[in-house]
Amino acid sequence: MPLLILFILSCLPVLSHAGMQSVFDPKGIDAEQILNLSWVMFIGGGIIFILVMLLVLLALFGPAGMRTSLSKRGWIIGGGIVFPVVVLTGLLVYSLIAANRMVQTEKPPAARIEITGELWWWRVRYLDSRGHTIFETANEIRIPSGRPVDLLLKSSNVIHSFWVPNLGGKIDMLPGHTNRQRVQATQTGVFRGQCAEFCGAQHAKMALYVVAQTPEEYERWFAARLQPPPEPDEAMLRLGKRLFLDNRCGLCHAVRGTEAKGALGPDLSDVGGRQSLGAGILPNKRGAIAGWITDSQQIKPGNKMPAFNQFSGEELRALSAYLESLK
Repeated sequence: MPLLILFILSCLPVLSHAGMQSVFDPKGIDAEQILNLSWVMFIGGGIIFILVMLLVLLALFGPAGMRTSLSKRGWIIGGGIVFPVVVLTGLLVYSLIAANRMVQTEKPPAARIEITGELWWWRVRYLDSRGHTIFETANEIRIPSGRPVDLLLKSSNVIHSFWVPNLGGKIDMLPGHTNRQRVQATQTGVFRGQCAEFCGAQHAKMALYVVAQTPEEYERWFAARLQPPPEPDEAMLRLGKRLFLDNRCGLCHAVRGTEAKGALGPDLSDVGGRQSLGAGILPNKRGAIAGWITDSQQIKPGNKMPAFNQFSGEELRALSAYLESLK
């Protein structure tokens, strides 16, 4: 009994911090199913544990007649064979029914999104019905709330695991194989995800955000992504764009509508409108952009971007302002 009390008390901090990245605050259909299944298993297991402990206490410290009764074959067969078989069979059937609901795909998806695990960030491609890329972004996924969305999960290097607790369960991303997951947000909001499989030195700094919007907001956002970013209309932004192109940033990064067409690093066409920088580890602010440019290895050691510390203060401000303007 003391062990059960300690276990329940240990769960209270977890329950009290339900929020942006918590299985206890479901905002998706699958997440609700998983939480309900977990509570059934937890409560069922707790009740069984309490009953067993009561029988143990009675067998050890109960009246002599009770101890004699509990030693009979009927209790052993009923409690040791019949009861576990009945209970575990019931829980198995319930879990299979719940799992079957989570893989139902009768409705056509409102969007098909390919997510590739990189080292250590997320490449995100929005696909048409034929599987061709419409546009690419990184480290952030936009979906319409209330509508099913198919995620095609891949890896270009090692095994990763895609997990957004508020929306669904974990699913592995395997090199050379595509796994599929359907998610459907039940309301709008911003939900944090994380790589849940150790994938290298910066595994802990490989996060992402899922932004669930109303269908109307999502359609406007999607339509805006089909157009290249507007030409800079300020001298500082024009200087920043020239510095971006002249310093060959486009060898690794792409910006739609420009000569930058690199594919080694994240697409930066809408970097200024994302929730974070560096795959969820920095706030998306001009100062953070400047810090990442000058020495990203201090922030996220081992990533593929070298330090660019050749810029003057004015040039660094212009380059950061230009990237911040890409929305």
